[in-house]
Amino acid sequence: MATNVSNPNRKAPLERYRNIGISAHIDAGKTTLSERILFYTGMIHRIGEVHDGAATTDWMEQEQERGITITSAAVTTNWKQVPTEGVYKIFEGQNFQVNVIDTPGHVDFTAEVERSLRVLDGAIVVFCGVAGVQPQTETVWRQATKYSVPRMCFVNKMDRTGANFDNVMNDILTKLGANAAPVLIPIGAEDALCGQIDVVNQKAIMYSDSDRLGSTYEIVEIPAELKEKAANAYHDLVSRVADVDDELGELFLMEEPISPEILKKAIRRATIANKFIPVAGGSAFKNKGVQALLDAVIDYLPSPVETVPAHVVSTLDETVSEDIIASDDAKPMALVFKLWADKFVGKLVFIRVYAGVIKKGDTIYNPRTRKTERVGRLIQIQANVHTDVDAVYSGDIAAIVGLRNITTGDTITADDNDFTLEPPTFPEPVIAMAVEPKTKADQEKMSNALGRLSEEDPTFQVKTDEETGQTIISGMGELHLEIIIDRLMREFKVEANVGKPQIAYRETITAPAHGDGKLVKQSGGRGQYGHVVIDVQPNERGKGLTIENKIVGGAIPKEYMNAVYSGLNEAMTTGVIAGYPVVDVNVQVVDGSYHEVDSNENAFKMAAIFAMKDAFKKAKPIMLEPIMSVEVSTPTDYQGDVMGDLNRRRGQISNMETKANDCILKANVALAEMFGYSTAVRTLSSGRASYSMEPSHFEQVPQNLVDEIVKERGGK
Repeated sequence: MATNVSNPNRKAPLERYRNIGISAHIDAGKTTLSERILFYTGMIHRIGEVHDGAATTDWMEQEQERGITITSAAVTTNWKQVPTEGVYKIFEGQNFQVNVIDTPGHVDFTAEVERSLRVLDGAIVVFCGVAGVQPQTETVWRQATKYSVPRMCFVNKMDRTGANFDNVMNDILTKLGANAAPVLIPIGAEDALCGQIDVVNQKAIMYSDSDRLGSTYEIVEIPAELKEKAANAYHDLVSRVADVDDELGELFLMEEPISPEILKKAIRRATIANKFIPVAGGSAFKNKGVQALLDAVIDYLPSPVETVPAHVVSTLDETVSEDIIASDDAKPMALVFKLWADKFVGKLVFIRVYAGVIKKGDTIYNPRTRKTERVGRLIQIQANVHTDVDAVYSGDIAAIVGLRNITTGDTITADDNDFTLEPPTFPEPVIAMAVEPKTKADQEKMSNALGRLSEEDPTFQVKTDEETGQTIISGMGELHLEIIIDRLMREFKVEANVGKPQIAYRETITAPAHGDGKLVKQSGGRGQYGHVVIDVQPNERGKGLTIENKIVGGAIPKEYMNAVYSGLNEAMTTGVIAGYPVVDVNVQVVDGSYHEVDSNENAFKMAAIFAMKDAFKKAKPIMLEPIMSVEVSTPTDYQGDVMGDLNRRRGQISNMETKANDCILKANVALAEMFGYSTAVRTLSSGRASYSMEPSHFEQVPQNLVDEIVKERGGK
């Protein structure tokens, strides 16, 4: 294991770092939990509440007004495990640096969650004690699994009416398929919530009701009426961990005594190996259970040296790759996971340092652009408060000010190191709208502002419609684009008119076809000649464009092949039905011809475009539309009305279950039918139903609607 105790400039050795994210479904209480963590770790001296618009990590005006998190906020803080009599803590007495990222819960800002999980070593997934596993929880869980992030669960809002820890625990086991068990069980629920059972140490943590901030608690013996529950939970915990940890499994089978020390270390190994999920319950808002959760984060989640080593790939030869170990002695390797335009300091480039040290004044290299730049300022971020530092070390999350040619997913390293870290991946936008400045004077300002916003957010795209000259912006949903327009006006002082939201349709082909494209121009002097012959066939969904070169005997000279590829790629941007981008096509370049004098790159590029258009027409093209996975929670009284409305919207109901007095409907619905749904569902249920939706997949558009869409596009 790499160790950095010898580095005298570090605030804490690398083993005492915890890089954690807090993520969940919208409204489960992530930001409130982040606020409590900052309070108990001494970062803030007054707790700010989300509903007052005063939370530290929700610092944007739009976040404070709406009471939601839009951008992930990074905060660096410290936590010391206080020695407590009768309670074993793995790292008691030691001080830890904890980097916390509070991520959004709304699906429109899923890119924020994606990029945060890519650079974190561990995550706390927060659940609402009443609602349990919700749709966005499942999305976050999948994202964490994709990046192999060890995680623990916090069942929050145990003070709320209807909160039930056992029901949420059952959801975690069945809906998420997790091997999980409680390590901290809430004592009481709703108004009677008063403490937690520490399952490992078989003690009770009781919070003082006289202390509103929850800082005062005492460790006592478990009350007699809870002893059986605590013993059963202990047995379940030991057997679940023993199933996945050989060391504990052996002791368990031999019926040897298992001390809290042995059990905690086994839970730690199993959690870091992504084989087990510890679960804690409490209430962040009522200040019950947060300190014990912080101790559990330190005990069970990994330091940067205990995670799967970062994987790097050579930019010179993609078959060459290696793993890098987190160490200050290695070459610097950092991943750019976010860009942010700060009104005070300019462009902030957020980085996670995986290896080495980056100092102020250093020259750094970007293998993608093959350019070097100088590090002007390094900043440690406390939400919107910036602290200048002289150096950042492996394991750190920080920001560099003023780098120019950089985008999300770039690697920063030393100038002789042509290796890149794996960037995060982002979903495609599903909704678009036209935007134009109110005055000519705003034109350039708007163009610059949109450029900066698309730099910051990989799921926000800007393009110009070649037919109409309109600026089209696209993103992940109505709220996403609403926030973008709001930021245009507030931050960039651009007044803009916006069009009606449009769906990001796609086109694809359903049959193999042959395409022939030829460009022949003779206009005296040197002409233009290019000829490309291709075969196309449908590709697997999600595969995109794949190209195979089947040219033999030099029918198209090698020097023109890049121009052919460029033409094939360009042809994919506009389909033949209604001009939408084409997806999932396999192309084989099979033949062609050239002219000794008149052939050039441009001629072959145009010939390839003609060949693709020719093939598309014959390949039975169809239109695809984004389908959303929708979950509606409604009182049973309104169930029939809500179902009828979903059916009218071309919805297919896939599941229905009842929880307490609520009915939870799951359906797949075309995004085109979901505009204005929030108002409709509130009206149908007298304001008592709530819903969430996320992109699921693309499906063929019914033919009667295709004709309407084509007519609309043609009549622009």
